[in-house]
Amino acid sequence: MASALKNLSEYDESTIPAADDMTFGIVVAEWNARITHALYEGCYDALIKHGAKAENIHTIQVPGSFELPAGARMLAGRENPDAVICLGCVIKGETSHNEYINHAVATGLVNMSIASGRAFIFGVLTPDNEQQAIDRAGGKHGNKGIEAAITAIRMAALKKAPKDGKRKIGF
Repeated sequence: MASALKNLSEYDESTIPAADDMTFGIVVAEWNARITHALYEGCYDALIKHGAKAENIHTIQVPGSFELPAGARMLAGRENPDAVICLGCVIKGETSHNEYINHAVATGLVNMSIASGRAFIFGVLTPDNEQQAIDRAGGKHGNKGIEAAITAIRMAALKKAPKDGKRKIGF
C-alpha cells in the first residue's frame, strides 16, 4: 500500500518483545533538527513504552546524517548497547548529494551490523522535500523514529533469543 494512504507507524503492540532487559544507543543527526528531534522523541517514547529503562538508553548527537555511522560506532564501543538506532534526515534538494549520503550511511550501518553481530538501525528519512519529512516525523504518515525503535527491540530480542534451537519465527 502506498505511504500516502496510511500511517506507516501502526503496528501490533502485542507482538513486540519486552525491552526491560535491553540497552539501546540512539545517534541523532543535528542537521534538519526540527525533523530529527521529532524522530528522537518518537523513538525514545516507543522504547520506554515497551519497557526500556531510561538509564539503559544512551544518546549522542552528531553534526549530520553522514556522521551517523561513525557516531554509532563510537557509542557502541563506549556503551555496548544491544542495538544502536541512527536517526537523520537527508532532503533531496537540487543536487544528488542525498544519494551519496544515504548510500554511505546505509552501507556503513549494514557493514557494522554484519561485522559486529549487533543491530545498527537505519532510521534516516530520505524525502524529496521538507513536507514529506514532516509527514514522516510525527505527521500524517506516523513517525519513523517509532518504527526504528520497534525494529531495534525486535533485533535485540532476536540476538538475545535462546540458543536451544526453539526460536519462534513468527508465522
